[in-house]
Amino acid sequence: MILAAGFGTRLRPLTNTIPKPLLPVAGTPLIVWNLMLLKQHGFRDVVINLHHLGPMIEQALGSGAQFGLRLLYSHEPIILGTGGGIKQAERYFSNEAVLILNGDTLFDLDLAALCAFHHDRKAQATLVLREDPDAVKWGLVEVGADDRIVRINGKGRAETALPTQPRMFAGIHILHSRLLRDIPREVASSIIDPYVAAIGRGESLLGYDLKGYWSDVGTPERYGQAERDVKAGLLRLEDRKLPSA
Repeated sequence: MILAAGFGTRLRPLTNTIPKPLLPVAGTPLIVWNLMLLKQHGFRDVVINLHHLGPMIEQALGSGAQFGLRLLYSHEPIILGTGGGIKQAERYFSNEAVLILNGDTLFDLDLAALCAFHHDRKAQATLVLREDPDAVKWGLVEVGADDRIVRINGKGRAETALPTQPRMFAGIHILHSRLLRDIPREVASSIIDPYVAAIGRGESLLGYDLKGYWSDVGTPERYGQAERDVKAGLLRLEDRKLPSA
């Protein structure tokens, strides 16, 4: 699932007329970069939630056939946040694990390896994390032994004497749909709340470090930096294109 419903407030006035996931980086919409990454790693079905200027996204992407994917759309008349938005799309998940991405984040990650890690470790959820000196500003995730997440934003397991590693959440995660059962329908909420509750119950929430490129294209400055990064070869669209049959 790709989250694409947001207003892109910090990128106004650009996002007054163009939804943020359609803003081009090196001539290709942000969301298409991620669709091509999903295709490269074997995904075929992708759910996209829509609110702000949603019809423009659906018109631009269509059925997904041009990308070799099947795209499904979850429309939100009232924006529901990360928790409520994922909950509304629950019917598409067939009670299976689902990979969640942000439609406005550029990154380079082996998604197949991430999924194998999640499956092999039998996690309830796996959050992709990054080392960042501003981790507290982004939202501190504390990781203990054996990659287990013990607290998010100071909430979760009680303080312990065991050391933890500070990380930030990169907005990429795999969750089992059973974690959505306590999220109310048609009410705005954050997916972090059920994650914190699961940590408190002692369930296995794991962190998976991202070492490669990552950019939250959320401000004009970071948008410009992403363009420069692509020009410098730090992220290459052609690496996401499958060879012709």
